[in-house]
Amino acid sequence: MAKIKTTTKYVCTECGAISPGWMGRCPSCGKFGTITEEIEVPAETVKTKRADYQKPIRLSEVRQEKLTRIKSGIEELDVVLGGGIVPSSLVLIGGDPGIGKSTLMTQVAGSLSTRLKVLYASAEESQAQVKMRCDRLGIKGDDLMIMNETCLDNVIDEAEGYDVLIVDSIQAVYLNDLNGSSGSVGQVKECASRLMRFAKSSKTTVFIVGHVTKEGAIAGPKVLEHIMDTVLYFEGQPEDNYKLLRAVKNRFGSAQEVGVFEMRENGIFGVKDYNGIFVSEERGQEAGSVVTPSVSGNRCMPVEIQTLLCKTVFGMPRRMPLGIDYNRTAFLLAVLEKRAYMPFFTQDVYVTAMGGIKLSEPASDLAVAIALASSHKNIAVEKTTCVFGEIGLTGEVRGVMQADKRVAECIRLGFKKVVMPARNLPQVEKYKGKIEIIPVKHVYQAIKILFDNVQNPQ
Repeated sequence: MAKIKTTTKYVCTECGAISPGWMGRCPSCGKFGTITEEIEVPAETVKTKRADYQKPIRLSEVRQEKLTRIKSGIEELDVVLGGGIVPSSLVLIGGDPGIGKSTLMTQVAGSLSTRLKVLYASAEESQAQVKMRCDRLGIKGDDLMIMNETCLDNVIDEAEGYDVLIVDSIQAVYLNDLNGSSGSVGQVKECASRLMRFAKSSKTTVFIVGHVTKEGAIAGPKVLEHIMDTVLYFEGQPEDNYKLLRAVKNRFGSAQEVGVFEMRENGIFGVKDYNGIFVSEERGQEAGSVVTPSVSGNRCMPVEIQTLLCKTVFGMPRRMPLGIDYNRTAFLLAVLEKRAYMPFFTQDVYVTAMGGIKLSEPASDLAVAIALASSHKNIAVEKTTCVFGEIGLTGEVRGVMQADKRVAECIRLGFKKVVMPARNLPQVEKYKGKIEIIPVKHVYQAIKILFDNVQNPQ
């Protein structure tokens, strides 16, 4: 029997780059300690052209498929997915250990099993352990099929004829025809590709649970996320009751949707009223906080931004933003120092967005600047005041998108005053009389309007 020649390659578990030898740091992504050794067996057969491949046709000849979205039974998940589950799609859900990924998927499986054929393939838990979780969640599961298997070939064989397949998790399954342990770059990439081909060919909807690295990214090469139709991230601390489910990629809907979930003893439930989650009741009593209407996808949520200034004891003052980009915070501090004449070079600056939400849109710039000015002047912003707008390097307040939607949300929540860009004033003319609208063109103008006529308590 001829001896099979094998080759050794060194692959980065983060980006999938191949190195000629082991290195302490990946030359592609710059991560340390991610280069692992993998043994590759060359294919003995020569790849031939498939006889059943699809030939190109005219665009006018392509038949349009009318897809009816499937309701998952959890309204917040349907919102994040863009209105429901798209049949034969591939959905990846990632998050920290213990945050509730398996619990959410078990609830979805229990709800869908009453209408569809569902197979829950757990590679990390036994059937008895999955049964214990179903009992805790109150899922009877008369029609839910449970499978404990780590070989993906066996899972796909058993999933033939099912409407929904849930794989928990992608890092724990492997393929027999590939070398390397489960979780390696080659295994994860090929397992995802195999599931993608299975989902599209068999018209089966596939949910995949994925682990994350210590940086919070999905473990494995980036091609794992490229293959998926939808990528969802569970955010929040495991000990917190409230979790955020964020869509970072969605081929069938908005990639900016955010769902809010509450962890209870009997499962995870969507939260519709965000007023008490991202906004505190004590706002307006202390300086350094203000509320901004943040738009995520198709929804608008009030988020309170809090700031704190402390005299620095080091030569270099600290900037500690949470939920707000660090570079954006440094940019706003520079604008306030230059355009609003507020020195921060001797003070440590702490900025946070309440509830653990991350504000990435520039429409929150003016709110952050007003909160910092409130801390600097030690004057509280009124509880019924809401602020939004983008700030430029010259200090100008630029217009933002969906200004009418933000003002409408402020009115619904009972705010009496809104500070906004003057450029968006024509869009909100219809709300005059329902709320006091203060248009501003410069950040210094907004600071003068809110603080110059207010008496400092100290």
